[in-house]
Amino acid sequence: MTIKVGDRLPNASFAVMTPEGPAVRSTDDIFKGRRVVLIGVPGAFTPTCSNVHLPGFVNRLDDFKQKRIDAIAVTAVNDVFVMNAWAASSDAGAHMSFLADGNGDFAKALGLTLDLTERGLGVRSQRYSMVVDDGVVQQLNVEASASRADVSGAEAILHQL
Repeated sequence: MTIKVGDRLPNASFAVMTPEGPAVRSTDDIFKGRRVVLIGVPGAFTPTCSNVHLPGFVNRLDDFKQKRIDAIAVTAVNDVFVMNAWAASSDAGAHMSFLADGNGDFAKALGLTLDLTERGLGVRSQRYSMVVDDGVVQQLNVEASASRADVSGAEAILHQL
């Protein structure tokens, strides 16, 4: 079953990089008592993710703050080291949380997986954006094509806030 507006996020754990090394953060750690924009992408360093989707949010950080968004987070089915390298190379790590869903457990729990095994990429996350208020999905935008970042992009979600 796919998550929908009004649903509570499933309990899940993400790997994040800290100054002390990899650490685990739960959905409660990230979303409880906060209004968060969560971006799901098929993979770090992929062309649409790196060149279109992520930069749109980075370039509009102030606009999101004005709309009472406490944080922006991005998740992908990648390991914590890849997500950390992506955060550093995109200069977004200081402004956003990079949440590694290494085994795709969160994507599976949301019902938002994308099977790219025929391309040698395994099972990934669909491309989406959502507004989560205290753990409850308020807006959800899932792309029909993983190579597009239109309905899930920063502009689209800003218009919904």
